[in-house]
Formats: sequence, C-alpha cells, structure tokens
Amino acid sequence: MFSKLMASVGIGAAKVDTIIHTERLYPGQPFDIEIVIEGGKVDQQINGLTLALMVQAEVESGDHEGLQSLVLHDWHLNESFTIGAGEIVRDSFQLQLPLETPLTLLPRCRNQTHVWLQTGLDIASGVDGSDKDFLPVAPVPAMSNVMAAIEGLGFALYSADVEKGQLRGSGFYSTLGCYQELEYRPASFGNIAIKELELSFVLADNALHLLVEVDRHFRGDGFTSLTLPLTVSIEQAATALRQALRL
Repeated sequence: MFSKLMASVGIGAAKVDTIIHTERLYPGQPFDIEIVIEGGKVDQQINGLTLALMVQAEVESGDHEGLQSLVLHDWHLNESFTIGAGEIVRDSFQLQLPLETPLTLLPRCRNQTHVWLQTGLDIASGVDGSDKDFLPVAPVPAMSNVMAAIEGLGFALYSADVEKGQLRGSGFYSTLGCYQELEYRPASFGNIAIKELELSFVLADNALHLLVEVDRHFRGDGFTSLTLPLTVSIEQAATALRQALRL
C-alpha cells in the first residue's frame, strides 16, 4: 500500500524516455523516435501517451515582455495498458516536423531559440512521468542559401528568437501562432545605410517565403516580402534580396 501511495505522487512511478534516432532535423522532415517506458515499484495503468512539439516564445503584454512555452504540434496515442513493476516497454514511431518549425542550429549568435519534444504518460491515479528532449533543427538548403546571400551583402547574424503572433506577407502567412526572427547587423565592411535586418522564413511545400523588416538610419522601419523557389542558389537569393532591399 505504501508503494502505491508513493507512486501516486510520482515517487517510484513509471517513467518515460524518448530516444530520437536522427542527429540533425529539418523543417517538414519525418523523423523516427523510440519510446521507452520503465515500470516503477508497483504495477500501474497507463491510459495513453502524449507527444508535444514545444517552443519557447517571447510574448508582449502591455509594456512587459515575457517567455511562454507554446505547443507547435501534438500527437496523442490513446492505447491503454498496464506496465508491471520494473517492466520495460519499447515502441517506435515516426513523427514529422511542421514546415514552419523554428531553427535551432544556427551560426554563432545570441541564439535564444529552444525547440523540444515533450513526452508525457497519462498514468491512472499517478503523476505524469514526462520527458523533455531538445531538438537540433537545421535550415533547409534554400534557407542556408538565403542566409549566405545576406552575409555576402555585408550583414552578420546577431541574434535569433521566437515571438508569439502571426506573419503576413505578399501572398502568404504563417500558421503556427509564432514565428522566428533572425536579426542581422552590418558587418564591419557592411551597408552603413541600414541599422539592422530582421528576417523570418515561412517555408511551404513548393516555395520559401521571406518577410524582412528593415531598420534604416534616419528613415525608420519598413517591411518587404518575397517568395523564392526551393532550388534558389546563393547568387539568385542575393540578386532578389538586393532588389527587394534596394541595396
């Protein structure tokens, strides 16, 4: 009886561990995971399993800013079973990242982007034994080429973060309830007319959309958006950006 009471408050209860079998992930990519559930000190009823793709986003409320954990996507497995004391149960699944998943693997900068997979057990009469795994999300080739083009135009990546809200550009909009901003500043040899650029990607199945906020010295902020093919080269991206930003 004592062991059951302890397990009901999370001590000696079943635990879950999520193993991600892909070292580098990309937005829109399927990836394989293995779920390992380890029984605690007593038999327990598992009513289901929840997987949530999470991100930490900046939220503005009046004059204040704070951080909030947002769910980008979730998966629910409602299969019920009993796991015995000390028993180990393994199962494999394939998940897919949303196309607009923020990037976490970026060149050296003040990277404040955190994306993780939260795995939770629905334990009958017990505390959720959860697991949290941070994900390595890299830019797809078209994004990498755009970023290289911006550097070639004389800007360096300064910081990256995620903000709660929605983006709208010419013919596109974001859908996840948040968006990532990559802040660029002129390099030592860069464009002195522009104070900073804030770049956001909205990846689609057949195109890469960009929304760029331009902060110019003495002229304030302005927005421009453009759409590029997924096959865009560094040179093509540089030409498009030069024209859009009037460099």
